[in-house]
Amino acid sequence: MFVNNHIKKHHALVAYGGYLEVRNIYKGSSHFNSQAEEERNIHLGVDLWCGDETPILTPLDGVVHSFKNNTNYGDYGPTIILTHNISGVAFYTLYGHLSLASINKLKVGKEFKKGEQIATLGDTSVNGDYPPHLHFQIIKDIQDYNGDYPGVCSENDLGFYKGNCPDPSLLLKL
Repeated sequence: MFVNNHIKKHHALVAYGGYLEVRNIYKGSSHFNSQAEEERNIHLGVDLWCGDETPILTPLDGVVHSFKNNTNYGDYGPTIILTHNISGVAFYTLYGHLSLASINKLKVGKEFKKGEQIATLGDTSVNGDYPPHLHFQIIKDIQDYNGDYPGVCSENDLGFYKGNCPDPSLLLKL
């Protein structure tokens, strides 16, 4: 696979894919593209490509808002969304492509401290048929979503999503 070869070639532990990248990989999934809507191919998070079972830590104190196993082809698979509050401003972070064990005993309202492990990465069989990686996204207004939120949008919807989903590298210091 391209990502694994790239990591190996550069003697790295992690590779990352960027915010607002246009990606053709979503064309193969009806979950992202139907004849009734414009193509969704603009990535709204950051992907960190590394091995399955890699521990995932929260960059901030947070509380579990929701979680779900999103099983559509090309979807997140197991996903956790945390609520954060900084100086009275609430927002959310989404962690997608996790292991099933990450959500098996999880409870809404569980608190995590900055730097605490919240999950592990899943393998290809549970994370939407992708090589192991974390999809990390910031969301200002979660709307009515629970355990899921669009991680890819169309060009027509980019203005809204760019405003609602700021660049997550701000928290990751990439």
